[in-house]
Amino acid sequence: MDTGKELIYRLYIQREEAFVRTDIKREFSRYEDIKNGDVEKVKENFKEIRKDFFKGKGTLSKNPLRNCMYHFVVSVGVIARICLNAGMPHDEAYTISDIYIFAADECKTTEKIIDLLEQAHIDFATRMKKLNIKNNYSVYVRHAIDYIYDHLHDQITLEQLSKNENLNPSYFSKIFSKEIGIPVKSYILSVKINTAKNMLKRSDYSISDIAFSLGFSSQSAFTAAFKKLTGKTPAKYRKELSYIAPF
Repeated sequence: MDTGKELIYRLYIQREEAFVRTDIKREFSRYEDIKNGDVEKVKENFKEIRKDFFKGKGTLSKNPLRNCMYHFVVSVGVIARICLNAGMPHDEAYTISDIYIFAADECKTTEKIIDLLEQAHIDFATRMKKLNIKNNYSVYVRHAIDYIYDHLHDQITLEQLSKNENLNPSYFSKIFSKEIGIPVKSYILSVKINTAKNMLKRSDYSISDIAFSLGFSSQSAFTAAFKKLTGKTPAKYRKELSYIAPF
């Protein structure tokens, strides 16, 4: 593809129309806020972005919806790579990006795509905020958190976590509770229930399948734990979600 003539033509049109692209420093300042996990600043930034979404952006397609979609893909792709470079796990960064791009492909209006982009900005910022907090934990606690997320299908115990770090269970429990703010058992349960909530929302797995995939001894044990933390049974939680759009 010979871009020479097209480049000359487009630059001429842009000069004639007094088109000015978004300042790169300002753009990356906004990405920096996402990387730093400054959720409130990210929300404020997007209010400005939303006011004139296409200002300073090139035309990537004659089709308005497709043009918006392409800008969405570029933005989410850049954010994923910035967060990856700042420490977000490789698979997590790219998979979140995939999820949002897949969802955007289902949107029927530019307004829906812009709404979804705001959610993506906030989602990445929220995850980076948690990651930045995690990086301040001791190596023992960071290892424990990673182990918990990698073994959600198991019945994880304090003894196993402390053994992994060659520490006395009582001593490890004190370190974990001091840094995280809640006991090990409560943290494990909260992670499993939050994962279950996402599975109930995003998948068609049965409640019993979710229960056993998260290491619960039975569906009734899972239901009791879920209700204790959310105030609802898994069935009621899923039923209520059926009336809400997934994004």
